[in-house]
Amino acid sequence: MEQSLALQCGAEPFPGYKLNHILGRGGYAEVWHSSTANGGTVALKFMRSDDPVSAAKELRAIQSMKSIRHPNLIRIDQVWSVPGYVVFSMELADGSLMDLLYAYYEEYGTPIVPERVCQYLSQSAVAIDFLNAHVHELDGQRVAFQHGDLKPSNLLLFGDTVKLADFGLAVPMNSSRVSRNPSGTVQFASTEVFQGSLTDQSDQFALAVTYCLLRGGQLPYTDSPPSFRVPYTRPIPDLGMLPEAERHIVARGLAASPSARWPTCRAMIEALSRIHNVSMTEMAFFR
Repeated sequence: MEQSLALQCGAEPFPGYKLNHILGRGGYAEVWHSSTANGGTVALKFMRSDDPVSAAKELRAIQSMKSIRHPNLIRIDQVWSVPGYVVFSMELADGSLMDLLYAYYEEYGTPIVPERVCQYLSQSAVAIDFLNAHVHELDGQRVAFQHGDLKPSNLLLFGDTVKLADFGLAVPMNSSRVSRNPSGTVQFASTEVFQGSLTDQSDQFALAVTYCLLRGGQLPYTDSPPSFRVPYTRPIPDLGMLPEAERHIVARGLAASPSARWPTCRAMIEALSRIHNVSMTEMAFFR
């Protein structure tokens, strides 16, 4: 049995790449600031995958996304499979929207101001709608993609530009609903994910949860189970962290029935932006 790659400062996991310091660590992945042979810097994400079947699935998902280009999608440069990990190199971000939320709390003691949330999530919505559209070529078919793990830590900042990252759980959609074993982050997962399927509106649900956290500092579901192995049904969301004028807009994005949600993510964020007098011209500036 092959031994997993050792991740430590100074290590060279591949020819021409040197690990400088860790940028983040989660339950299944680590992201490292890395130098390249030409003097540049990139982020290397190491996704643990001791199961060959899971590794092949994650590798295929990332490879499928590699050819898709959009200004608000992270650029994936290379993908590797090594003992214990699926690894990909990507642009080096300044941080994530989750980092920005922590910074706001540290400096101001509040969540991110609503105008800023709308400006950043408008970019995210455009990227998600592009990804969710049934226009992408895969194995001779036109498919959409559901990101499958949308949350603030996967929305990366490059100056004032937001880019959606982390496509290891992305799923091609050849219909409006597909069966799939539940996966992702339970706090952001939609009703149908717990029921074993993904729909064209599943990412929108996660975006609505993201808005609650960035705007109000709280999640709309405080009873999410520790994992998908626990039977669970989403209750009516608690939107008390939001002003009353916003609640019906976000509640629609969190509807239990996917067909009752907004037609697009952009439509939902535009409705929220109008409340805060954030014009599309201002939001376009950030794109």
